[in-house]
Amino acid sequence: MSGTTETPDAAPDPAPAAPDTGLLSPVRAGTPVEAAVSDPAWLQAVLDAEAALARAQAALGTVPAAAAATVTRLARAELLDVRALALESRETANPVVGLVRALTRVVAAEDPAAAEYVHRGSTSQDVLDTGSMLVAARALRLVRADLTRTARALAHLAERHRDTPLAGRTLALQAVPTTFGLKAAGWRQLVLDAERRLAHVAEHGLPVSLGGAAGTLAGYLEYARIDGPDGPDTDPGDYLDRLLDAFAAETGLARPVLPWHALRTPVADLAAALAFTAGALGKIAVDVQALTRTEVGEVAEPTAAGRGSSSAMPHKRNPVLATLIRSAALQVPVIAAGLTQCLLAEDERSAGAWHAEWQLLREALRLTGGAAHTAVELAEGLEVRPGRMRANLDLTGSQVVSERISAVLAPRLGKAAAKQLLTDASGRAERDGRPLAGVLAELPELKGVFEPQELALLCDPTAYTGLAGPLVDRALREL
Repeated sequence: MSGTTETPDAAPDPAPAAPDTGLLSPVRAGTPVEAAVSDPAWLQAVLDAEAALARAQAALGTVPAAAAATVTRLARAELLDVRALALESRETANPVVGLVRALTRVVAAEDPAAAEYVHRGSTSQDVLDTGSMLVAARALRLVRADLTRTARALAHLAERHRDTPLAGRTLALQAVPTTFGLKAAGWRQLVLDAERRLAHVAEHGLPVSLGGAAGTLAGYLEYARIDGPDGPDTDPGDYLDRLLDAFAAETGLARPVLPWHALRTPVADLAAALAFTAGALGKIAVDVQALTRTEVGEVAEPTAAGRGSSSAMPHKRNPVLATLIRSAALQVPVIAAGLTQCLLAEDERSAGAWHAEWQLLREALRLTGGAAHTAVELAEGLEVRPGRMRANLDLTGSQVVSERISAVLAPRLGKAAAKQLLTDASGRAERDGRPLAGVLAELPELKGVFEPQELALLCDPTAYTGLAGPLVDRALREL
């Protein structure tokens, strides 16, 4: 209205945020890794980093032992409001600033003197990165345990079905016979490779973060000179070594060579290992999906009440475990690419690249963890159907062993002539709907070349699995 000034209504309070329940990510819903990387778990890990830092400084005499004990006892996620911290972080672009204020208030309420030593000389990135590495270490323990169980179940399948014949398929078509044992041994090898990669990262590639405001540790050193037993005579190199050793010991994480605020190798390496793990499990998933098709029916997923049901087709039992695993395997490599891109971190702390890592890392951890947990159930309960495997091998009327027959005929007819003869014979067998052995027996070029029994053996797909059995034995010797 003319001549009046309207005061805008105050901004409404933000609506309470519902938790991320996993509605759109069922592969990780309800799995152990989901809780291990949740907001409360991440908050607790950062608090654990704060407490570990205080204890490490106390071990060097730069923080009173009683103050460190108080900080450790009160650094509990349940004492803080995680949603309030999230909202407050919009003003500072990271959750640590508000966390430090909140933790300081909690400690000051009990011991004002101890509150002076919260976050002593530190910076947000030190404790958030260290907390992230703690979360990763805890999540990887769960993932590796599940991979070990899956590998054990696959070893059992490989051993039991060492000689179970199966049509090997290339470019979606039957190629030559193999065995289901060899396929299971291959799955297991991928799982073992994934576990080894995660083990290397877990044991060597998850370091504490200790750099101070810009990677020089100047704040830590200055407080050590003020508060330490040696005062201004504190030797910088000696103090750095002792602080790193103490912090690494308190957290159980590795000791880095340099502060890694803008050197994101630990995150990139972790992302690569997670992407490989998801992809390895995804290979198993896509194979199971192919083998469980109605027209193939060579395996079936384990059953459970209500599992695999369709909202529209009551007759269906969908391969939901493989589907969940595959969904994760399609997402994690893309997420890992985003984490690798964050290597492009400018200056001594990035304005955006560091911040972009947090949610990507959580998602990569929980999707991979969900896939690994689901793979245990799939591998331990997979139903194998040798009868259907044999029936499918017979679908081509022995054309699946044309390679073998061509190799046997090559010394007698010449390589090119033998291949052409088998190509023509296979085409005729397919057109006429006849077994390949019957067509071959009628060819004038082969009169007197084979005895009927010899030809029948050559055309038996179960007798042409090569070194599948010994390859299984070799694979199972590897732990």
